[in-house]
Amino acid sequence: MEKDPLRGNATISMSYPASYQAVDDQVANGEQFRTVSVSSDDDMIDITTTGTVTERSIHQDEVSAWHCGVTIQGMQGESDEIPGIGQYDDFHTIDWQRDIARDRMRHRYIIKKKQDSIWDLIKGAHDAWSGWVCVLLVGVSTGVVAGVIDIGASWMSDLKYGICPQAFWLNREQCCWSSNETTFDNGNCSQWWTWPEVFNQSREGVGPYIISYLFYIVWALIFAALAASLVRMFAPYACGSGIPEIKTILSGFIIRGYLGKWTLIIKSVGIMLAVSAGLSLGKEGPMVHIACCIGNIFSYLFPKYGRNEAKKREILSAAAAAGVSVAFGAPIGGVLFSLEEVSYYFPLKTLWRSFFCALVAAFILRSINPFGNEHSVLFYVEYNKPWIFFELVPFIGLGIIGGIIATLFIKANLYWCRYRKTSKLGQYPVTEVLVVAVVTAVIAYPNPYTRMNTSQLIYLLFNQCGISNSDNLCDYNRNFTNVNSAIEIAAAGPGVIKAVWLLVLALIFKLVATIFTFGFKAPCGLFIPSLCLGAIMGRIVGIGVEQLAYHYPHIWVFSGECSTGDDCITPGLYAMVGAAAVLGGVTRMTVSLVVIMFELTGGVRYIVPLMAAAMASKWVGDALGRQGVYDAHIELNGYPFLDSKEEFAHTSLAADVMQPKRNETLSVLTQDSMTVEDVENILKETEHNGFPVVVSRESQYLVGFVLRRDLNLAIANARRTMDGICGQSLVLFTNTSPLQTSGPPPLKLKKILDMAPITITDQTPMETVVDMFRKLGLRQTLVTHNGRLLGVITKKDVLRHVKQMDNEDPNSIQFN
Repeated sequence: MEKDPLRGNATISMSYPASYQAVDDQVANGEQFRTVSVSSDDDMIDITTTGTVTERSIHQDEVSAWHCGVTIQGMQGESDEIPGIGQYDDFHTIDWQRDIARDRMRHRYIIKKKQDSIWDLIKGAHDAWSGWVCVLLVGVSTGVVAGVIDIGASWMSDLKYGICPQAFWLNREQCCWSSNETTFDNGNCSQWWTWPEVFNQSREGVGPYIISYLFYIVWALIFAALAASLVRMFAPYACGSGIPEIKTILSGFIIRGYLGKWTLIIKSVGIMLAVSAGLSLGKEGPMVHIACCIGNIFSYLFPKYGRNEAKKREILSAAAAAGVSVAFGAPIGGVLFSLEEVSYYFPLKTLWRSFFCALVAAFILRSINPFGNEHSVLFYVEYNKPWIFFELVPFIGLGIIGGIIATLFIKANLYWCRYRKTSKLGQYPVTEVLVVAVVTAVIAYPNPYTRMNTSQLIYLLFNQCGISNSDNLCDYNRNFTNVNSAIEIAAAGPGVIKAVWLLVLALIFKLVATIFTFGFKAPCGLFIPSLCLGAIMGRIVGIGVEQLAYHYPHIWVFSGECSTGDDCITPGLYAMVGAAAVLGGVTRMTVSLVVIMFELTGGVRYIVPLMAAAMASKWVGDALGRQGVYDAHIELNGYPFLDSKEEFAHTSLAADVMQPKRNETLSVLTQDSMTVEDVENILKETEHNGFPVVVSRESQYLVGFVLRRDLNLAIANARRTMDGICGQSLVLFTNTSPLQTSGPPPLKLKKILDMAPITITDQTPMETVVDMFRKLGLRQTLVTHNGRLLGVITKKDVLRHVKQMDNEDPNSIQFN
């Protein structure tokens, strides 16, 4: 039986499972064949063999070469002939397999060319180090931007209270550096003028209080109005925290403009303004978004990353690590945060690059020294007291309360965000920001703990009481006669009681304010408000335990450590554990959270309390509500995110989910019997993102898969550059030319055909299909039965099916 080269060629190129029948049944699996010649235009690959057709009868490299639809030589020749091939449209999912295969091909081509000349050797070296250079640039820029934001935000925050007349660009702390006074009243020195003093009033009294109050509200309004207006006018994507969207983008979704230069500029300026307005939000979450914008912009300097979406995700993962690194001065915590919370695909290479990027960013920020205290965060504290074994009980208790507060917050915030989306409120974003800002400022000012900057409040709550502390929180009945002696445990004075009541009010106010603030149309982060809620709760519990130990020192739990009269309970440590508990409950982080907390406080000996609280809060949170706040917002906005943490527990099959259903027709292209006009009609009539290519409509044997975007580009390019291509030209997805000589020349599109699409059978369990989509990052998979094509399952179908099975609305997913 004589076999023509075409058949041999097709047989081999489709030597992936379940598709070797696709030519016809003449060349069966295991049958002998004599010669197979696979030649590309440049004769780069030429295999002449005698042997047996098996499922894997060719070299893996050649498969991935065909898989991309480009020959090895074609790295320059063929793929660049048609501009735009391999790119994606807005709100589309990327095909990880295709992009990674394209990058492997490009890499092999560069390695192969290295021997040719010195210039190619240099190009190879540049290619090898470009990833490190890119993350170095990202790290440096992130550090600089973070330094600018920290300095700007601290200056503008202090502007609400007063001004430095000698040099208006200094904040309150810097203004007082030159002062010779030894004690400052509430941090104010004579160099720093409060607003009443600017108008020749005294500092204290009813009149000055009203002036201060008014200035506080006016500045808050100005800053909030600026932040919201900038976002509305220049970069609508700069609102919110950005982490839910970053998670979605890293899982392989395209949101054009979300990581652009305008978003970067407006988010950076907007977050300074929003924090300075005294709103209940932080700048730490948006730092991750800002860092990813920087990563995205720098990736375009290196075509290896700029042109390949899957490779670009590696840079973005490293950038996210740098963002957390500069937000908390916690480089290792940043890497773990990127790994645990935001990244979808995190190979070892990306881990090292993220580590390097976070290190560089933290180093640059430390060099800038924005707070003038040798640390990268405002609330760095150092503890050196051991904790008592019994204290694990209140620590776990804090974890449980933290989980409950977090669940309350997530449920209430989601309810409010849903209401905002569905009601008229969503049409007035700037007004909403202004109303929230005014209400926050009016209620916050009378209470000294809500009036101050949230970071300063956290610092105050984390701090230990010493000789120099003048705050009410440290109003104990102590007499410091000997400076060197240990601080003794003492009864709480009236100041402490008053402070605790103010803190309870602050806790309620902050919780309610954060519910209404998170998710509105200005940049806002959630880390700092969560830490603040937890720190208030922890400090109150800590004071309670401390007083218990003072009044009942002889109970067996305190008898060892507290019987000496030294201060054996540290309320500041409880504040720190409480902060970790609430943040863990809100975001459901565990490992990265503990590392961030001990990098923040330098307290390695408190890892066990932190772990206990984080774990307890995560369990309570998971028991009361399935998702952390970021996953809940991803679902609320309908982003196509397949969570790798969740199990698919249903028993459906691929045949139940595939499109079209059994009795409908499937839009396909044939390999050699359709004209350009036929193809264009199919493109006009359907909305599909890609089309399976079959041998013929009758046989429905699968040849490959072609993307809609590539088809459109290839046809438009052919009409522009080739003579004689018209509506009657045959479209060929094979290498051979047709026999007839008359008529217009054919259009050969084999190079845009993916000849190794991932296929499954109609009886594959959906559990396996969902796993394939998660782990391989698929965009679609083709469903066959006995080698004949039945239908297609896209990522959208999988997401809708998961929603349907969970009894949720399957049409809530945003997708083009």
